Amino acid sequence: MNTKDVIYELRTKNGLSQDELAEKVFVTRQAVSRWETGDTVPNTETLKLLSNTFGVSINTLLGSPRKLVCQCCGMPLEDEMIGRNSDGSLNEEYCKWCYADGTYTYSDMDELIDVCVKHMAGENFTEEQARAYMKGLLPTLNYWKKYDELGDNGEFDEFKQKLIEEINALNIEGMPKLESLNALVGKFVNLEYRLPNGEMVKFLDDGKTYLGNQLESEFDPKVCFGVLADMDFILICTYEEQGKNPELVLYKKR
Repeated sequence: MNTKDVIYELRTKNGLSQDELAEKVFVTRQAVSRWETGDTVPNTETLKLLSNTFGVSINTLLGSPRKLVCQCCGMPLEDEMIGRNSDGSLNEEYCKWCYADGTYTYSDMDELIDVCVKHMAGENFTEEQARAYMKGLLPTLNYWKKYDELGDNGEFDEFKQKLIEEINALNIEGMPKLESLNALVGKFVNLEYRLPNGEMVKFLDDGKTYLGNQLESEFDPKVCFGVLADMDFILICTYEEQGKNPELVLYKKR
């Protein structure tokens, strides 16, 4: 689609009039009308405002002229997978798993390869083929080319290690020692738990990226422990295959 069609579709899909959209991005109704007739295209700053308003990339607003690829892991990017800067704006260079709230989540290429291989190995790739492919791909991506410039001098890795130590110190019965934490998007791990009063609750934000891992119970191989955390909390739960029968073990403010 052209920019004019994209803006019209997003505006109507969100139930906004031309006047209402104009107010949100600080332009006149006539400006919105000219965009939708194709007479003009929003300038760079207005595209950023439209991106934030609709939660889509500037690339989408321009009709998707580029194929977006995460410059850390190589994943093709759809809008819902794009990472966000600390101000909440989309960063079209990275996915949610590699870049969350202005923070790069991977500093070790081998660690990232291990995570990716688990998801890639299957009918189309053997584990060996997937590992070889990622070892060839990652060094060509901008993040790894510029890692020394983009890195945070190991601060995030120190935070993860401290978090791992905190979690292990809880001594949850039946839970193996936690060795690592990976980036996990809330949408995929936001389980619903039943409280003692019968109320069903979720604790996570579907659009936010957390640190977490899955560990097999030492008592029952059919049960897994789920570990999730961020700067503010630690959550530990148990569940069966495909997240069935989740039970909240611990929710702790940090």
